[in-house]
Amino acid sequence: MIHATAAVPVNPAGQTVLTRAQVWAGLELKARDARLFLPEGLCTRCEVIEETPTHLVREATIGGADLREIIALEPGCKVTFFQAAGPREGAIVNELFEDEAGELMLRFYGYLGLRDGVPDGPEEQAEQARLNGEEGYKAALLSTLARTRELLAAGRL
Repeated sequence: MIHATAAVPVNPAGQTVLTRAQVWAGLELKARDARLFLPEGLCTRCEVIEETPTHLVREATIGGADLREIIALEPGCKVTFFQAAGPREGAIVNELFEDEAGELMLRFYGYLGLRDGVPDGPEEQAEQARLNGEEGYKAALLSTLARTRELLAAGRL
């Protein structure tokens, strides 16, 4: 089982200040269309195929892999991506919270396995290292916040 986590402040010094509502709008948009938040060409298809007040179901092609995700929405707080079909199984969570000092934070964490992989085998260990490394969840957090600021500045959020 792969467990990876990272958290960053939403409003570090020198950055345009984002409110909880603005970050939430970005997270909700990311749930609807990953293409807007991932590096160009990484996500080639992203379509919401079902929607209710509490969740979305989307089908996407990310990194060449077809997947289906059930995305639970807890407004203003948390988006959970359940991996229903694709190379991974488990959940990835994007959570907004305040730290002990009251600073708004964004945290990603995941509990994942590789479908048809050897539990805790070399492939899962490599994925664990990647998700906790420089290009893993922390980079995804920073990228999500940067893209949210860009969309806000462009009047698209």
